[in-house]
Amino acid sequence: MRENDGRFADRALLPAVPVGLRRVLDLVVAGEATNRAEIARRSGLARSTVGQQVDQLLGRDILQELESGESVRGRPPRLLALSPRAGTIAVADVDNLETRIAIADLGGGILARDTVLVRIDAGPETVLELVCDRLFALLERSGCDPDRVRQVVMGLPAPVDPWRGSPLRPNGMPGWDGFPVAERLRTRFRAPAQVDNDANLMALGEAVHARAETPVLCLKIATGIGAGLATAEGRIYRGADGAAGDVGHIRSLGGGSALCTCGNVGCVRAIASHRAVLRNLGIPESTEEDPLHGVHELAERVANNDPPAVRALRQAATEIGELAAMLVYMFNPRTLVLGGPLSELRDDLLSGVRAVVYQRALPLATRKLTITTTQLGAASALHGAVALATGDVFSERGIARLLVD
Repeated sequence: MRENDGRFADRALLPAVPVGLRRVLDLVVAGEATNRAEIARRSGLARSTVGQQVDQLLGRDILQELESGESVRGRPPRLLALSPRAGTIAVADVDNLETRIAIADLGGGILARDTVLVRIDAGPETVLELVCDRLFALLERSGCDPDRVRQVVMGLPAPVDPWRGSPLRPNGMPGWDGFPVAERLRTRFRAPAQVDNDANLMALGEAVHARAETPVLCLKIATGIGAGLATAEGRIYRGADGAAGDVGHIRSLGGGSALCTCGNVGCVRAIASHRAVLRNLGIPESTEEDPLHGVHELAERVANNDPPAVRALRQAATEIGELAAMLVYMFNPRTLVLGGPLSELRDDLLSGVRAVVYQRALPLATRKLTITTTQLGAASALHGAVALATGDVFSERGIARLLVD
């Protein structure tokens, strides 16, 4: 059974997932058991029950059983693992000037990735068509069946209603407000789809894939400034309406009369984002020859120790540090991660943020706090998207979908 025309299969039509089967699959997916005997020992299930559930998962091409090649005596044990035929996950991280895409297996491993050079202000129709086409091309290039995509996840640089899969009043994204992104993705891929904020996905990627100690608070400093929080339980905190983390519009202490895209003045986004730094230095964000001209030019100036560029970076670090200190008070994270193009420029941003946070926040909130740049670089949101997808694929409802497809 596939979801057609962007609709999920009715919950009432999905089969109940046996507790034993769920337990068997959970152990294999988590890597806690790799053969039938281990599963029986760890789960407490009878060997006959384990055998029945494993055989069902093998018959559905969800698991595969391979010869280990290692044996002390007698026949070598057969190892269980997720089958490559179980399906794939398609993910995309949409940014203002480009979109990163990837195909992953159900174990979370990235099989292939690519970058689509498309501006977000081209509008949702154009962006989604180009991104979906490139994802299908990536599936073909990887030898993956497009009819076995199990989940699609897209990150957007805006507040998102995760229940409807639509952006909420985004700045600098004409045509995106309320656009049914998740529905379009479901229709194209005939698979469940989720849409989330990019900083949320970055935080989840750092927590799950980079194994940063939770809670993880991620600050993305790019065209705007956004925050994502992965809780101690490894879940994304989204707030009541999906607007949690839209911190770039908090008024800066030194904001003055700088006009923000939201219409207010003095927002930290207007004076400390990557776009604001470029504007203050007179650097074009993009050119016809180089869509990422601003990123490359600022990086070159900072690498060459250009005084105005270094000063602008340090000033931005101070403003972001004040913002970070406030968030540390509010959420008491164990790890604070800085992401986005500004975080990749030398150590000035990191050291500046650290200095302000440790000065402004009390020892109780900072004594075990780690402040660092992203361990996954520009791929952190992609890994977070994969983690979000696998969590749904191996939920009770997700397993039910696997069993009927």
